[in-house]
Amino acid sequence: MRKNKGWMMLLTMLLITSLLAACSSGGGSSQAGEEISTDPSDIKGEITVLTQRTDIVDTVFKDYAAEFNKEYPDVKVNFQALADYEGQVKIRMSTKDYGDVLMIPTSVPIADIPDFFEPLGTYDELKDKYTAIEERMVDGKVYGIPTVITFSGIIYNKQVFKDAGITELPKTPEQFQAALQKVKDNTKAIPLYTNYASGWALTQWEADLPTVAGSVDYVNVDQPNTDENFVPGKPHYELYKVLYDAAKNGLIEKDPTTTDWESSKADLANGKIATMALGSWAITQIQGMTDKPENIGFLPFPTNASDVIVPLSADYNIGMNVNSENKPAAKAWIDWFLAKSNYAVEQGGGMSADKSAELPPILDQYKDVKFSTLTPAKEGQEGLMDKIDNEGEIGLWQPDFKKRIIEAAIGNRSESYDDIMKDLNDKWVKARAEVTK
Repeated sequence: MRKNKGWMMLLTMLLITSLLAACSSGGGSSQAGEEISTDPSDIKGEITVLTQRTDIVDTVFKDYAAEFNKEYPDVKVNFQALADYEGQVKIRMSTKDYGDVLMIPTSVPIADIPDFFEPLGTYDELKDKYTAIEERMVDGKVYGIPTVITFSGIIYNKQVFKDAGITELPKTPEQFQAALQKVKDNTKAIPLYTNYASGWALTQWEADLPTVAGSVDYVNVDQPNTDENFVPGKPHYELYKVLYDAAKNGLIEKDPTTTDWESSKADLANGKIATMALGSWAITQIQGMTDKPENIGFLPFPTNASDVIVPLSADYNIGMNVNSENKPAAKAWIDWFLAKSNYAVEQGGGMSADKSAELPPILDQYKDVKFSTLTPAKEGQEGLMDKIDNEGEIGLWQPDFKKRIIEAAIGNRSESYDDIMKDLNDKWVKARAEVTK
């Protein structure tokens, strides 16, 4: 409620600013939704691009601008990197001065997006070109396009696997457990690092549910409509059984309570850890900590499903300020950045939203794997899964029951894995009945 009030105040301030500007100037900037020129010879002037990437704004982004200027020599591109991106942009959005191109803050309510951002095209125009554009769409118009499409699974050290004698990459839970055992038996590396102490890292496991289910429909369509969410044979049961079995068999770190996220990245990079369950966003971070980045690989999460599906999700969406006075140049930058910078792969640790782009090199061996976004909820059931989760205090995207599973597996709790799953399913059934009555 407080967030909504904040945005209402921001909208009011923006309206006042717009009225004052209209009274004091003769216009000059194109109106929202007006057709924008794409002819390079017509595109001139200066634009400002806001970014959250304080680490590469003075290096990589300047290289991008130089390449962009080879096609658009009459456009000057300025960059502003913001450390507290969400907070600082929200303040600036109370005026018209929030750059020409920027990452759309995730806190902006979807319904309010047209008040701040220029449409980049209609859904019908862009759906065959870009992936995951539905997230920032209003009334059939697309206002943002993902800068990076991330994927989830297992990040592993290839050299450790080789030293352990693993000659074929594991595909099923049984094969994965066998591979972890080989790492333990034949190397000094930790087979599976849970990052228990961080808490948030354990939530990354939930992203692999579609892979275990073998269906893009399961999470948002099937799951909210079943009372058997954590029973044996169902995706949640099978997903977290992988974690439980690894911990039970001594294939994780010796003392999970002392894990450290920052050092774990270096340890995976340098062969002290064999595997971690993470999103692709972590790949470039880990590769950056070794002089042999080629040793870092990706595995789809182990599954018994006949179809191997790796779920895709969108990072920040790039958009255009509706008040920009140089929309042709802003649009040209967005199009170039998405199509030609290779930011998604080289800096974002994922894949491009451009459907014509090739898979990143780390995925070359997975031509038979389906990389796909999830099916949205049925009409009228939007948000139902989250309501059930919250009502039952289950915490699908919280670390609590994942920690509970690890603690039970290593003997710090007296309950069994089936006890935990039954408790979670009982909560799910009760909450679902309450929410859907």
